[in-house]
Amino acid sequence: MSNRRFQGSGLRIYTVLYLLFLYAPIILLPIFAFNSGTIIAFPLEGFTMKWFDQMVGNATLRQALFNSLTIAVSASVLATCLGVFAARASTRFEFPGKSGIMGFIMLPMVLPEIIVAMSLLVVLLGMGIQLSILTVIVGHTLMCMPYSIAVLSTAFGTLDKSLEEAAYDLGETKWSAFRLITVPLVMPGIISSLLISFTISLDEFIIAFFLAGNQPTLPTYIFSQLRFPKAIPMIMALGTVLVALSIILLALGEYFRRRGNARIGAKPTGGFL
Repeated sequence: MSNRRFQGSGLRIYTVLYLLFLYAPIILLPIFAFNSGTIIAFPLEGFTMKWFDQMVGNATLRQALFNSLTIAVSASVLATCLGVFAARASTRFEFPGKSGIMGFIMLPMVLPEIIVAMSLLVVLLGMGIQLSILTVIVGHTLMCMPYSIAVLSTAFGTLDKSLEEAAYDLGETKWSAFRLITVPLVMPGIISSLLISFTISLDEFIIAFFLAGNQPTLPTYIFSQLRFPKAIPMIMALGTVLVALSIILLALGEYFRRRGNARIGAKPTGGFL
């Protein structure tokens, strides 16, 4: 009995230390973002909002933010639309090579991003396509699709097929049944997929670094500013805003995912949070 208690307390200590190691740098972001000193070190000098004002007034930063938002919205919509088709096909139909095809589609989730980025760069340059925001959208769509499919497959997989069959019996076509019956039932999963894909695209650096050309995105802009010590406090302020935005979007995505599971009577699966 005493041995089990020791193991339980040891596991708790390990969990606390692990969480501190994981989240301590994130906790430090807002602390130094509101610090009036330019040196990222203790003791703190005083409270200030000037780094947030400097962030808002930076024209290059605003352009990078606009580029990132454009890419994130486009990639999340495209990934979710393609994810709907793939999830629908994988959960409703049987066809030759189904497992291999779905595994191939989900492959970007486990491949190193730098390998994907270099491969896309070689292919795009070989085809004579100029690097721009559009090429980043293509790369981010490829990276977001597996996460979108993972969310949507749960929504489609737990949907009762008899609902669609009843709609067919009442005279609905396959398209109208899908639009009027299936889509509303899986809408929480679709919203969850959009939010998660948006967050992944907004934070992604490696593919944007390789494929953006001379058009900066938010992560590449942040990376370029790390060379200048005076710009670090503004980056801390920007990081604080991004962390808050990411937490909000992921929380909303998880809320809609759980709401969708509860709506169709599925069991909780743990989720992303």
